[in-house]
Amino acid sequence: MPKTKSQYDSTLHLPKTLFEMRAGLPKKEPAMLEDWDKNDLYNQLMRHNEGKPLFVLHDGPPYANGSIHMGTALNKIIKDIIIRQKNMEGYKAPYVPGFDTHGLPIELKALSSVGSKKKDI
Repeated sequence: MPKTKSQYDSTLHLPKTLFEMRAGLPKKEPAMLEDWDKNDLYNQLMRHNEGKPLFVLHDGPPYANGSIHMGTALNKIIKDIIIRQKNMEGYKAPYVPGFDTHGLPIELKALSSVGSKKKDI
């Protein structure tokens, strides 16, 4: 649809940008992810930071002992930001998913779901 000039155009002093007004992420994101995979971006970063001080932030299971909620999302987002920042600060900060679900909370949840107690095992 062609843009028509209105009587107010000369009174508006808005910044000009080359950015599109709509991001169109549903179309663009798959291509971006494919490009990152093709260029092995994560491993390039890990090789670039090889030999630098190590920073490890173990990311625990998403919801081993309860339902997923907004706090779960916030936890993941904050950890992602910290790991990315540490990589940019010159640390070797790999993403380490620590899915140790063999602890007491998951044992108790499993036992209660089958109606048993620990002493019965």
